[in-house]
Amino acid sequence: MEQQFFKDFDFTGFWNESSYSERDYIEEFPDDEMIASVEQELSYKLPASYVELMRIQNGGLVEKSCFPTTERSSWADDHIAITGIMGIGREKTYAVCGELGSRFMIDEWGYPADGVYIADCPSAGHDMILLDYSKCGKDGEPEVMHVDQEDDYRKIFLAKDFETFIKGLKGEEEFDAE
Repeated sequence: MEQQFFKDFDFTGFWNESSYSERDYIEEFPDDEMIASVEQELSYKLPASYVELMRIQNGGLVEKSCFPTTERSSWADDHIAITGIMGIGREKTYAVCGELGSRFMIDEWGYPADGVYIADCPSAGHDMILLDYSKCGKDGEPEVMHVDQEDDYRKIFLAKDFETFIKGLKGEEEFDAE
């Protein structure tokens, strides 16, 4: 498979290689049938960059877990943090259609139904990362937003698309307080 996205991105040290990641996040590589089935269940066309990344590694905990922000979040003054990226599938707890996936966050936690929740945060459900389709429609290219349940589901814009979000993730050491 020739890459359309992430051509100049070095994934060395990006993923966390742990038994927890393997057990609860990493799904089998999605085939076209699985992708179509998940898209139908979620009612959104998944971004091509997300699909491509999931064909490289289908979900998992990340080492580069922080994304800079220009506004304060419940996590920090200058960034948000994620725990892992949800894979395309239904088998793992943290897959987009898994037990604690996107629909669960909407149906059980009351998150806005504006798209697909694709990454969880260290707050254990109190904030999530959303592929936000509210401006582009169900088949468009969604923006990436941080949604904070503790602040009345306030959204903070992170990136214009999924690829930009992934490329912008940094290690937490870049944000350590002095």
